[in-house]
Amino acid sequence: MSDLATMEAIARLVPEGSRVLDLGCGDGEMLVHLQATRGCGGYGIEIADTNVLACVKRGVNVIQLNLDEGLAMFDDASFDVVLQIDTLQHLRNTEVMLQETARVGRIGIVAFPNFGHWQNRLSILRGRMPVTRRLPYQWYDTPNIRVGTYADFEVLALRNGLKIQDSFGLHAGVVIRTAANLLATTAVFRLSR
Repeated sequence: MSDLATMEAIARLVPEGSRVLDLGCGDGEMLVHLQATRGCGGYGIEIADTNVLACVKRGVNVIQLNLDEGLAMFDDASFDVVLQIDTLQHLRNTEVMLQETARVGRIGIVAFPNFGHWQNRLSILRGRMPVTRRLPYQWYDTPNIRVGTYADFEVLALRNGLKIQDSFGLHAGVVIRTAANLLATTAVFRLSR
């Protein structure tokens, strides 16, 4: 999540002064950005030792936890906002974690690589799995255990009783609201119960 325009587009979905839980927070860059620009506080959840250390060095409150084990340590509505930025595609229990995001936070913000982007479709038509700036790995060494599209996520959210408050796509930091499933490399959703 090093693209500043992408971070700012997602940050605008977070109300100022929110208490935030960032699932799969990486090196804490998004939380630092939210603290500086939106006056937010909160915690990150991360499993990788190097990222936990990077969070600590940045002054980000971080808990080392495997998200596939769930969020039982948090009460309902413990946070104003729960972020899942580039996390969902790495989880085995995607649907459970989506429900937990909505349980623990009043608002959930989910962003993930949109496999429905036209370049990905073209690669598949050519008989190859896509390798792009947004999906930079070969099929055999990707950390992603699943792929999804903007349209797929809409169905999943509604099937789980979640309300989509806002949704859009992003491509090179630009917000895309028309034909996002085709034109956006990243899908972004703001959800609530």
